[in-house]
Amino acid sequence: MKKIIFSIVLCCALIGCKNSEEKQETVKTSTSNEELAYARFGDNVDAEAAIDANTMANQYAQLKPGDTITTSFTTTVNSVCKMKGCWMNLEIPGDEDVSVKFKDYGFFVPKDIEGKQVVVEGKAFLKEVSVKDQQHFAEDAGKSAQEIAAITEPKQELAFLANGVLLKQ
Repeated sequence: MKKIIFSIVLCCALIGCKNSEEKQETVKTSTSNEELAYARFGDNVDAEAAIDANTMANQYAQLKPGDTITTSFTTTVNSVCKMKGCWMNLEIPGDEDVSVKFKDYGFFVPKDIEGKQVVVEGKAFLKEVSVKDQQHFAEDAGKSAQEIAAITEPKQELAFLANGVLLKQ
């Protein structure tokens, strides 16, 4: 009986650790001798290879529905899921944010990172989002019932499936 209980506790601990995968690492930028510290979530990300948000906005402007590009870019977090940190919206020039989800739902980011710098690496694409999904995301973001009810049509959005995220410390 003790072995069974121990096994259950061990399994729960291992599952809990998987969802909080975070590593501190130091990445040296190529533009200066300054070393920047990042918290890592998900896979390794090459901060030096990342493009800026302006360049990423230009790449999104050239995408057509069904196109996908593999890239990494640096920008600011505008909002994050307040329930678990299971999605975030990133700033790029233009009228809309980039909606980021995480590969295989395999990692989450902290829920309090609005305004912080990140480097994301993964796949960029355009996506149509249903009314139901938009309302769900608005609820997760803590929007009011009135704001949620105002969502009545599907929309095309800039989407990104991240393999990994670096959060500037």
